Amino acid sequence: MKRASLAQVMSLIGILSLPALHLSPGAGQESKNLPKASIDGTGQGWRALTESDFTNVNCRPETWTWKNDLLTCTGQPIGVMRTRQTFTNFELVVEWRHLKSAGNSGVFVWVPDEALNGLKPDALPQYGIEVQMLDHGFAEAYEKRTGKKGDWFTTNGDIFAVGKSRLNPFPPLSPNGSRSFPRKQLSRGVGEWNHYYVRAINGEVRLWVNGEEVSGGSGAEPRAGYLCMESEGSPIEFKNIRIRELP
Repeated sequence: MKRASLAQVMSLIGILSLPALHLSPGAGQESKNLPKASIDGTGQGWRALTESDFTNVNCRPETWTWKNDLLTCTGQPIGVMRTRQTFTNFELVVEWRHLKSAGNSGVFVWVPDEALNGLKPDALPQYGIEVQMLDHGFAEAYEKRTGKKGDWFTTNGDIFAVGKSRLNPFPPLSPNGSRSFPRKQLSRGVGEWNHYYVRAINGEVRLWVNGEEVSGGSGAEPRAGYLCMESEGSPIEFKNIRIRELP
């Protein structure tokens, strides 16, 4: 066996000292075939939001039911429940699935007290930034009901200001400019679980749907308040609701 040269030895040492890399099958293929990043809400600073973290606002007691970390909403009446605590800067993870075609729901962030005090059943707060959860069947149902194409919404993760709140939505935008439309269509249909990761920092909101960032906005006012889970006429389930507060 030939004696290895000094250059060969140093080259081998350099290779062995490199950090370990995770190479998935097909790592040399186009980026569209690579696995997508996903935040599951575990790690330092993350905690679960469970039944004790929420209180009903204007729904019936039976509208919201918990079984371990599974939250079920009947959708009746229209309304919300809120967190007991207010939040300013945070990351949020929530999984959800509609149980009926054309279902409508969402999470409101940064909802102030004045939007919730005295809120009657069958009404939604007139403040907050909505992170929408809309089933694909809603588009067809809307067209059947109105005879018009629903060009002012999508079913893949719109973000928009509600009522008196303000937001500068990121493009692409809805026709009237009020909504941030998702850049990709990644939501799954009725009966299938979807994963939302929401990052809300200094008045900026960004949404990742099933592992990819799709929509958002900046300049939100107000930029502190409650998180509200929305009941809007159709049954839906949520699980693994987790939050991490940020400075």
